[in-house]
Amino acid sequence: MDLLKQTRTVLVTGGARGIGFRAAQLLAAEGASLALVDINRDGVAAAADRLSSESGTKVCGFAADIGDPDSVRRMAREVEGRVGPADILINSAAVVDDKLFLDSDSADWERTVRICLLGPMNLIRTFAPTMVTRGFGRIICLASDSARLGQARLSYYAAAKAGVIALCKSVAQELGTSGITVNVISPGATNTELRQEREQSLLAQMGAEKYERRQRSVLKMYPLGRLGEPHDIAAMIAFVASDHASWLTGQVISVNGGFAMP
Repeated sequence: MDLLKQTRTVLVTGGARGIGFRAAQLLAAEGASLALVDINRDGVAAAADRLSSESGTKVCGFAADIGDPDSVRRMAREVEGRVGPADILINSAAVVDDKLFLDSDSADWERTVRICLLGPMNLIRTFAPTMVTRGFGRIICLASDSARLGQARLSYYAAAKAGVIALCKSVAQELGTSGITVNVISPGATNTELRQEREQSLLAQMGAEKYERRQRSVLKMYPLGRLGEPHDIAAMIAFVASDHASWLTGQVISVNGGFAMP
């Protein structure tokens, strides 16, 4: 695809599976060196081994809790020592509940905000200074169209992701003169492992008949008639990370099959 004009080092959080792993696959195919980061130590090690075998490029896995600044700093030192300074940062890690707001509590909110909002803050604060020194960087955060429109049963997740959008727009204004772009990819419903786990829980709660009616109703909201697949989102991530997107910053790009057209 000729997206990268030179070898870049890419760090992907949530890199053990889903959208993060698929984006890593696309960028590995472009010759990038990869640092996959995930809280699941065994999962990210297996993902790194698989991707290295598939692509022939340098891929290392790192375990870290992105909600913990000290854990992020330790991981950053390991990444720089084993892979090199990160040129491209992709914040894909997330957690999501399926609860009415009045059924949730402060522990739910804190867990979601810690990973979905404070996590990207920790990563950007840790890796952006080196990008500034080197005069180049791509920062990409995943949000959600629930953050732009609101969505029942996803209230505090949507709130955290709305914070990510505001964060990225603001940081894009601060870092642009240093050669760093900051953008947001906002997916619609995507058939990741995380979604599949959530759907299995809903099926158990609702029963097969009610769940099937729900599924038909969900698909009617998508003009293209299907949910997204990880590669649909990963392709946009790869483009925004590329040298072809050098004049794109502070933007929120929805990849959602027409679910919302804000």
